[in-house]
Amino acid sequence: MPVHYLYRSLRFVFVIFVIIAGLASLYYISTLTYPFLIALAIAFLINPIVDVLEKKVRMPRALAVIVVLLFLLALVAGLVTLLVAEIVTGTQYLATVVPNHFQKLVVYMEQFVASQLIPLYNQLATLFKNLDTTQQDTIMTNIQSVGTKIATTVGQFIQNILQNIPSIIGWLPNFATIFIFSLLATFFISKDWYRLKALFQKLLPSKVQTSGTKVFAELKKALFGFIKAQATLISITTLIVLVGLLILRVEYAITIALIIGIVDVLPYLGTGLVFVPWIIYAAISGETHFAIGLGVLYIVVLVQRQVMEPKLLSSNIGLDPLATLIALFVGFKLIGFLGLIVGPVLLVIGRTLHHAGVFQDIWNFIVGKKEA
Repeated sequence: MPVHYLYRSLRFVFVIFVIIAGLASLYYISTLTYPFLIALAIAFLINPIVDVLEKKVRMPRALAVIVVLLFLLALVAGLVTLLVAEIVTGTQYLATVVPNHFQKLVVYMEQFVASQLIPLYNQLATLFKNLDTTQQDTIMTNIQSVGTKIATTVGQFIQNILQNIPSIIGWLPNFATIFIFSLLATFFISKDWYRLKALFQKLLPSKVQTSGTKVFAELKKALFGFIKAQATLISITTLIVLVGLLILRVEYAITIALIIGIVDVLPYLGTGLVFVPWIIYAAISGETHFAIGLGVLYIVVLVQRQVMEPKLLSSNIGLDPLATLIALFVGFKLIGFLGLIVGPVLLVIGRTLHHAGVFQDIWNFIVGKKEA
């Protein structure tokens, strides 16, 4: 083997090792410092507002950070208060409405059992008696096996829920600790943002600074583009649902539309988490026309989401619609619902690294090509 091929192979192995070691180290460090990573992300997001208060309003930077953080806390507290108030109101409304709907459901189930299940059971019992002993034993064994599996699955599910309750309760003090550390770290990072930025830049080589600046600018653009795209999709979904519910004359249409818009954030499940059970219940309750109306509304929401999502992501993030669609599908097939978010994010990172020349630099290092 020629010597230069050996060197290329060794450099290739070295690059792979550095990437794997870097990702492993990053993961390990993040498990120890995630409150400060959260603080860094919050400080990055609020930095433009802090800059405006510092430069335009002539406010000291520390005071500007405190004002912004207090505003965010008040906003979150207000949203939580509104959500709790809405849940209380909705619970009171459901307490008066659900019993009537439940009574209708019980009557429907009684009629269904009397008209469908009992005749079917009699037919199956007649067929079962006509079978020989071996066939009857086989059927009974299969039924018992299915029953055992169902009972085991349900039992394990309930057991897991009960076992996780103490851990969830025990997580609350940990959450409070993380919240306090993140809040304090956000204040100090945001207050000394530019000093920390200059210190960090001094520690990096000029080549890394140049590539890092390009990567950071692209990722910043992609991040805000992604947030803008998701906000637009949620707004469109909420508006469509609101109009549809008003047409169907549903009570509390605005509240329900807002809830469905929030649920739309969930990957893949989205609005189906509300619409599917609602449609099934309406059909079972005998409200056929209402169930059809909800079904049509759900289909409209699904179609607009599937059509608009690749287009909005591509226009706001700067990705090709076909590449975005492929990233969504591949991400979903590899890691499930979370892949619908991870796929486009990885595509953005890959595109950013390519535009910043990182891949070309790595390739030049592997083949031993010197820069001009």
